[in-house]
Amino acid sequence: MNTLCQFSEKERNYFAYQARQDFLRQQGTILFEKDEALEREQAALAKLDAATAEIEKLKALLAEKKS
Repeated sequence: MNTLCQFSEKERNYFAYQARQDFLRQQGTILFEKDEALEREQAALAKLDAATAEIEKLKALLAEKKS
């Protein structure tokens, strides 16, 4: 009976360990995807800033032509 209890306890410990490993993998994936999304957002903001600067430049040129 003692041997059976030891096997059961080892099995519970194994499943607890696997659950922790799965959790850590999921958290790693979430962090990775979050970082990728932030990079894409920063790239989009940089493009937006460049487009805004170009618009302002063109507005200034247009104002010069009208004067």
